Amino acid sequence: MRVRLWLRLALMAGFSASLANVAAAHPHVWITGQEQVIFGPKGEITAIRHAWIFDEMYSAFVTEGVGKKGEILTKEDLAPLAKSNVEDLAEFDYFTHAKIQSVKVEFGEPTDYSLEERPDKLVVLRFTMPLKTPATAKLFSFQVYDPTYFVAFELDKQNGVSFVNAPKGCTNNVAGAKPLAAEESKKLTESFFSGLSPGSDFGVKLASAVIVACP
Repeated sequence: MRVRLWLRLALMAGFSASLANVAAAHPHVWITGQEQVIFGPKGEITAIRHAWIFDEMYSAFVTEGVGKKGEILTKEDLAPLAKSNVEDLAEFDYFTHAKIQSVKVEFGEPTDYSLEERPDKLVVLRFTMPLKTPATAKLFSFQVYDPTYFVAFELDKQNGVSFVNAPKGCTNNVAGAKPLAAEESKKLTESFFSGLSPGSDFGVKLASAVIVACP
């Protein structure tokens, strides 16, 4: 069970002898996330806006053969891929999980999605996840992660979480997950993940939690 978004990279790794060790264990793709919490006029949280910056290897591979050589790819160049990427993420709830206290928050369909190449050649996927029902910002928390850990997420150290139209006094706190020990990391082979039962949520163990609080 894999999202097609990562399939081309997985195939490349599988057929490249120089990447044999990478193909043998998880994760395969690395993402640096910049997350925006969007507030409505009544001070409630209405959406989470993602900006996911892909690692150098994935960015180079996914843009290979697209557009004119030497030119930075635009949103228009990558529009078909952006659409298929976001659609493929539906199987995994768009890697977006939120709660108010212990109650799961339901999201609507993603909007405003785009994919583009930055001047540094890294590819960025952006899309917005609207809440089905605007939520109070008191004790609101969310995590971004791949349950299969095929993709590893890390919040950007400089701009990991920001607010849009937040009421005065709102704050956020990032509770980082405890990293795996070296011996634990060695166990993350393909056979380990293929042996997990359907619906296993391994990725949550390694996901940071963003906690939003407003007066």
